[in-house]
Amino acid sequence: MLDFLYIIIAVLVIFLVYAGISAFRLKKAVTNLTQEQFIEGYRKAQLIDVREPKEFDGGHILGARNIPSSQLRQRFKEIRPDKPVYLYCQSSARSARAAMFLKKKGYTQIHQLQGGFRGWTGKIKSK
Repeated sequence: MLDFLYIIIAVLVIFLVYAGISAFRLKKAVTNLTQEQFIEGYRKAQLIDVREPKEFDGGHILGARNIPSSQLRQRFKEIRPDKPVYLYCQSSARSARAAMFLKKKGYTQIHQLQGGFRGWTGKIKSK
């Protein structure tokens, strides 16, 4: 019984260390912006919606381009590395992964909408 408890504790410690390292790497890769900060800068940047096409068609931030996270590995060269990149998804999870990927590819000015599209109250466009 005691061995089982040690195994559970070890798994929890490993998980916490992994979560901490991931959070640190994410913080270095992307700047989280409030909606107000996002609005201030996204018109001068490349605004990328990383949600799937159906979600994008249901409503997206005015001026956004759709490059789904599932296609980012094939399409990342459509995003200029010399200009700021503003990312968003529904809740910030996919845009965070997209930011990590772009950081590995050499992009340096990466920002994401804190809370994602779900919390957006600005102008949107629907198809």
